[in-house]
Formats: sequence, structure tokens, C-alpha cells
Amino acid sequence: MTKLSRYSYNDTVQRLTDAIVQAGNTIFATIDQTAAAEGVGLSLRPTTLIIFGNPKGGTPLMEAFPEFAIELPLKLIVWQANGSVNVGHVSMRERAALYGVPPEDVRIAAMDQALGILTQHVVD
Repeated sequence: MTKLSRYSYNDTVQRLTDAIVQAGNTIFATIDQTAAAEGVGLSLRPTTLIIFGNPKGGTPLMEAFPEFAIELPLKLIVWQANGSVNVGHVSMRERAALYGVPPEDVRIAAMDQALGILTQHVVD
């Protein structure tokens, strides 16, 4: 799922970071993938991966469906290409189906809703 940000690349990363924290989540890592590429002599368009979550929501789900833990914590990717800043994430409902999580599981719906709300901070 990809949305166009109406902000600059740096502002998009900052706005998402602020929104994630304000929503009560923990940011576990912010990976500057451009810098990582440069560190090995390669180039990559501006790209940042934000890894975050809330253990209160994720832990019970991982307890019930251990393999689903590979999909957590949640992630947002921000990249700049062709003059546009993009924000992307996967559908947790689609990912959950791969691990036998019932499609009506309210925890999965809450994750998708949270990802949607967070990304709205840069498209509205």
C-alpha cells in the first residue's frame, strides 16, 4: 500500500516519527537505507525504514500465532523517487492470512487501521 506524501522527504520522516510516538507506539529502529548503501559504496534514492509497534498489541498475537512474529513489529517505508515522496506499508490482513490468523481478528484490523491513520499525517 503506497501513498504520496505532500511533504518533503525529511518532513515526511519526521511527521511519521512524531505521529508514531504520539500514538503511544515505540520506535524500535529507524534505518537510513541510503546511508547504509553509501557505507558499502553503492547509491540509493533517499529511503528510510521506520520499525515500530506496541508490545501490548503484538505480544498476544505472537503468542497465539508464533510464525506471525516475523511480520512484527510494524514497518513504514519512506522513499523519494521522480520528485515524489512515497510512504508504503504492507496490509497486515493480507500478511496475517499467510499464517492462519483469521481475517476477522480485531488485532489485525487495529494494526491496519493504525497504519492508515499514521500515513494520513503526511497525505492530508
